[in-house]
Amino acid sequence: MELVLVHPEIPHNTGCAARLSAATGLPLHLVEPLGFSLEDRHLKRAGLDYWPLVELQVHRDWERAAQHIAKGSGRPIEQRLRLFTARGGTSLFEVPFAPDDVLVFGCESVGLPRELLAGRDARRVYVPVRAGVRSLNLANVVGLAAYVALHRSGLPLPDGDGRYEPHPRAAEDVRPGERVRFGG
Repeated sequence: MELVLVHPEIPHNTGCAARLSAATGLPLHLVEPLGFSLEDRHLKRAGLDYWPLVELQVHRDWERAAQHIAKGSGRPIEQRLRLFTARGGTSLFEVPFAPDDVLVFGCESVGLPRELLAGRDARRVYVPVRAGVRSLNLANVVGLAAYVALHRSGLPLPDGDGRYEPHPRAAEDVRPGERVRFGG
């Protein structure tokens, strides 16, 4: 299972997704353009000292991200996509997730690009909210979606029991930009 943020704009939300990536072991992909620099102090702070534990890839565009991610499974990428949108689809709590699904989230201001959503109605997932509320914060949706998808797919949840012992690599002073592998 993998997390993808398409054109994220707010460093804090992306930093929170990175921290979630470190906590769950799920790879995190960012699709450019980004609304911030990978050297942004808010990005680093939101990810805390967990950046050494994040498998981070940055891709120049969606096509290159999809090509790179498609190599990770025997199933076609189209069957693996879960496109999170506030504009219809299937409730997060009704989706039958698979272990190799790709959870894709759009930018904070406009969501996923129309061309990415076009013709993929069956791949759309939404988080139910009360009437009159436009949407949830991106970082909240990524966190909620990742744990629900892990659980529903049968993948093991992290085995932490609430006690904290620093990971040996967490002491490394690593900036987010130093963790990046560019996937094209």
